[in-house]
Amino acid sequence: MHVTLIVPAPFTTVSGGYGYDRRIVSGLRALGHTVAVTEVPGTYPIADEIARDAVCAALDAAAPGSKIVIDGLALPAFVGLDDALAARGAVGLIHHPTSLETGTDEAARATLRDIEQRLFRRLRTAIVTSEPTGAGLSQVFGVDPTRIRTVVPGTEDAPRCMGSGQATCQILAIGTLIPRKGHDLLMMALSRLFDLDWHLTIVGSETADPACAAQLRAMAGAFGLEDKVTFAGVAVDAALERLWQSADIFALATHYEGYGMAIAEALKRGLPVVVTAGGAAGSMISPEAGMVCPVGDRDQLSKTLRRVIFSPALRRDIADAAWELGKTLPSWEQQAALFASALAS
Repeated sequence: MHVTLIVPAPFTTVSGGYGYDRRIVSGLRALGHTVAVTEVPGTYPIADEIARDAVCAALDAAAPGSKIVIDGLALPAFVGLDDALAARGAVGLIHHPTSLETGTDEAARATLRDIEQRLFRRLRTAIVTSEPTGAGLSQVFGVDPTRIRTVVPGTEDAPRCMGSGQATCQILAIGTLIPRKGHDLLMMALSRLFDLDWHLTIVGSETADPACAAQLRAMAGAFGLEDKVTFAGVAVDAALERLWQSADIFALATHYEGYGMAIAEALKRGLPVVVTAGGAAGSMISPEAGMVCPVGDRDQLSKTLRRVIFSPALRRDIADAAWELGKTLPSWEQQAALFASALAS
């Protein structure tokens, strides 16, 4: 099978969605399939005719008979090309609809929602990364459920996190510094716990939304948290693994997750998890393996974090359950094979 994956440049971006794309590409190639990756400039709106030409050329350049897969971040750039997508039998890889992104202008989101709804309905198949995302495509955007396939991310085997061994409870949050990730809510919830000994490390790129990143740093200063919050920037490979291994809790106050790869990684390492129930995030965790709070509920999040930070014994019990749940998560090899089946169906 020949596959053409169309994604916004650069394909090397460090994020859960791009990480998924890269692992699926690698897995498909390992299975003997040919995969061409075509990068296009940004997402809707396309700013100039040169960029528009690049988007059109991406479709034209796909080999005859190739399975065309368009990452959902790139899909809005194909506005006006509805018929071309349908004619080529294009498949959408939808991590989460772009119009659901938190922190953007409501009028712009409404326009984008209309565009996505029209384009989603012209896709031959929509591959989503979680069942809640698939349900949203059907219920919110009107996509025929028979054309939706779910392929959740895989995970790699990872060493179990045994905790920092420090008196200070080390909290790790992983997510690009954008409004949807809710890092502001997490800091506000933790700021109330002035009587507890904790430290928060936030891992994530600051370049996707520099204004949001600046606001988060300013908030840490305003709350007097300069010594209790570290913005670690992008971390990968050994540097990221060191942060995992020195953590006592994984926390994410997300407004919406199409899946939540960092949450899966935390479970795979047996790390206690405290998250908000945004999108698929809450559905990933059993009651024993973590704690789930309502989206945007700072009070409940603060109370939940207090319990977990205060009690090492509770953290150990949650960690044991998280470790067992993590063992049940699928591998990338399994998911690449499932992705190939979805393309062939």
